[in-house]
Amino acid sequence: MSTDQPPPGPPPDEDPFRKRPGEPAPPPGGQPPPGGEAPGGPPPGSPYDTPPGSPYGSPYGGDMPPPPPPYGGYGGGYGGTDPLAGMPPLADPGRRILARLIDWLIIAVPLAIIGIPFDVYDRSTVNGDDFGDTVTTFNGGSQWVFQLLTIVAYVAYDTVMTARNGRTVGKKLMGLRVAMLNDGSTPPMSQSLLRAVVLWLPALICCACLWPLLLLILILVDKPYKQGLHDKAAKTVVVTAPR
Repeated sequence: MSTDQPPPGPPPDEDPFRKRPGEPAPPPGGQPPPGGEAPGGPPPGSPYDTPPGSPYGSPYGGDMPPPPPPYGGYGGGYGGTDPLAGMPPLADPGRRILARLIDWLIIAVPLAIIGIPFDVYDRSTVNGDDFGDTVTTFNGGSQWVFQLLTIVAYVAYDTVMTARNGRTVGKKLMGLRVAMLNDGSTPPMSQSLLRAVVLWLPALICCACLWPLLLLILILVDKPYKQGLHDKAAKTVVVTAPR
């Protein structure tokens, strides 16, 4: 019977998107190769590998240096390097909007159907002589139950999908993903939940039009990472990814 024990310490990280420093293979005979580079180049397989001369090694372009602190990112520390160096380009705002609309429809359509047997929509006529006098009201108890169900549906959908692989259905169709700013990994459940709450809760409770508009404006004007308030709260960015 073997008495071998597993090595101590936590298991290796399985996240395929986490940025990892390349480790050159040891040169034969103990002599370093010319130029100080390992033969064969860096190990393949990293989603952040970029060919030499590619302008996509940094979201600022090939010839533009990363911004100085305090924009060194959450993982760079004081005077640190750009945390997006080596990551895919930041997502285009237009594709982010389309992805969000797709996700909204995926949840809104089933909720609208579920609301019918719950008798959420109660059409009552104030003065039946005119079409304009017909208004739609909500049954008191059903309204609160349906609103709670709506909040849970939106927040749970975004949290679970983001924590699983950084991609909702809309983001997958648009070729996008959510990544932690400091190392490019998939956001953990806690950060995914925080991001979803900041994203959906104000819009579902009180600011259905104002809150999404505010988030969009912040994404358009934020430099250099195009973060909305939900991204800043969770320390995430949205980047491009293969579909």
